[in-house]
Amino acid sequence: MNTTWKLLSSIFVTFLKIGPITFGGGYALIPVIEREVVDRRGWLRTQEIADVFAVAGSVPGAVAVNSATYIGYRIAGIRGATAALLGILLPTCCLMIGLSIFYVQMKDNPKIEAAFLSIRVTVVALIAFAAFKIGRTAVIDSTTGSLAVIASLLLFFGNVHPVYVIAFGAAAGIAVVKIRVLLGKDFKLKEEKEVVYDYMI
Repeated sequence: MNTTWKLLSSIFVTFLKIGPITFGGGYALIPVIEREVVDRRGWLRTQEIADVFAVAGSVPGAVAVNSATYIGYRIAGIRGATAALLGILLPTCCLMIGLSIFYVQMKDNPKIEAAFLSIRVTVVALIAFAAFKIGRTAVIDSTTGSLAVIASLLLFFGNVHPVYVIAFGAAAGIAVVKIRVLLGKDFKLKEEKEVVYDYMI
């Protein structure tokens, strides 16, 4: 097996393992993806995880599936995206069919209700942890901190659709850069070593 197929197999297996634990949607998956893709495999940097979910959340579809596809593409191009997509969809599809049959039969069981209640609470903790981790890399100064606060207020109190909040973030970022250029201030982010993926070689 050559290097490319080993990489594609690794991508498929990685997301095949992630797929069955996608409780709570894509955002709850952030700590798991970060551990597998950043800490264990070294395919992406921690800072890039925030970009992954920003892009995945701004297009239609499930965030987990979009994120896997995007990460797979970043690692190994179209074939990497296909491997990641198949990996994350296969176990989830099989589990949902089985769980749907099981849940319809057992949904009134107190133990089952307690289990799902606990899962929901755990998902809240996962999302909060993911928000903290991403916040540490995304909020880098007072400007980005202010944008985060404004976006939170729009979501909590403005009843604004998340797509519009994302569009606001993009427009605000462009406006901030233009203002800093006009004022003669530096706006470059800290440069980091570029990651070279196999499909780029």
